[in-house]
Amino acid sequence: MALNIDESFRPRLGARWRATQVGGGRLALVEEGLRLALVGASAARYADAQIDDYAGMARRDFPWRPPLRLLVRARASGPLLGTAGFGFWNNPFSPLGGWPALPAAIWFFHASPPSDMPLALGVPGYGWKAACIDATTPRALAWSPLALPVALANQSERMRRRVWPRVQRDLRIAEAPIEPPGAEWREYAIEWREDGARFAIDGRTVLATDRAPRGPLGFVAWVDNQWMVATPRGHFGWGLVDVPGQWMDLGMVSIEMLGR
Repeated sequence: MALNIDESFRPRLGARWRATQVGGGRLALVEEGLRLALVGASAARYADAQIDDYAGMARRDFPWRPPLRLLVRARASGPLLGTAGFGFWNNPFSPLGGWPALPAAIWFFHASPPSDMPLALGVPGYGWKAACIDATTPRALAWSPLALPVALANQSERMRRRVWPRVQRDLRIAEAPIEPPGAEWREYAIEWREDGARFAIDGRTVLATDRAPRGPLGFVAWVDNQWMVATPRGHFGWGLVDVPGQWMDLGMVSIEMLGR
């Protein structure tokens, strides 16, 4: 049976969602939807306000596969610190625990400096993006023994421009920078198909790609206080930032399965 979601968060948070509120993370029903907020978050402790629909599931049982269409109505308090976003992923790693995995995701994603994750050639490693990745495929895994030589080759900008596009293709990486959400509501859409994906904001296409993850994935929307570094040159890091106060509102989440 097809699984479809039409969530307006009124009069309460739907039963399908697992709510996470840690370290200053807060979920609150507001007049027009659900607010994910950080209040007094400290770099001494991980903070997260999140909803997801994969709690307690093995990754192979996550609920969403293509073809489908996701619509999210969202707004935010202004420039956000830490990371934030909404869409689908395989929950590869969480500071709250769980077995690590290689990442797969299709989502609208944000990371503030000092984060630096420049996965697509020519796209900054921070800021708001429409993005895809799937490092779980056989073609992606074939690069694992070459991770060190690739990192060394990427020290040269000329070699990076020769080598990294091949890695990017096989890891199904596609990204495009987007404007950050502001105080006005905007509608974010992802059409996810087996042969690619299209991302749109208020009906305007911001990224179209023939690269998309296979699934299954779970839906997640979150605001947290972490930063991450993962560069093709082999630089890695992780940490937390102070966040006095910020929020992202969800006015609607709709997930519709499409015909093949």
